[in-house]
Amino acid sequence: MIPVDTQDNSEDKPEPPSKSQKKREMSALQVLGQTLVEMPADRLAKIDMPDALRIALADARRFTKHEAKRRQMQYIGKLMRTIDPEPFQAAVDALNGSSAVENARFQRIERLRTQLIEDEPAALVEIAAAYPDADLQHLRQLRRNAQKEQEQARPPRAFREIFRILRELEDMREEAASPSEDI
Repeated sequence: MIPVDTQDNSEDKPEPPSKSQKKREMSALQVLGQTLVEMPADRLAKIDMPDALRIALADARRFTKHEAKRRQMQYIGKLMRTIDPEPFQAAVDALNGSSAVENARFQRIERLRTQLIEDEPAALVEIAAAYPDADLQHLRQLRRNAQKEQEQARPPRAFREIFRILRELEDMREEAASPSEDI
């Protein structure tokens, strides 16, 4: 009698992705590339990427003909297959506000703005400590204007301006904290 190997060795090797799965992944990368093309140039400049991809994205913005744009998007999808798409997806999520980190940042700035409106001295001390470049006098003026707007039921122009300034201060602090890539 000949011994028969009854063990199935197919469990050890993962199955390669199906053709349909590969197509779905390529399509997803192409959609991500389209989102990167539509992203504001200043946000796109902050993302680390290969030069070939940066040039391809710039070209895609330039093209106006449908067929040329379609071919360029396929090329961008091809380029993205060779690199890790996670940093790009994180940047898109941050832009769309679906990133947990971006939501936490947004809520922190809103809390600080509310604290500034309700309790000026404590909030100004916190802002001065966190953001040494902050113009505290301008923030005090905006605080007074925001309170008047609330009392008179006017549109919250100063209220929004406070948020914009705090967000810019936060952006400057993050840029200063991040290591320089120009070395």
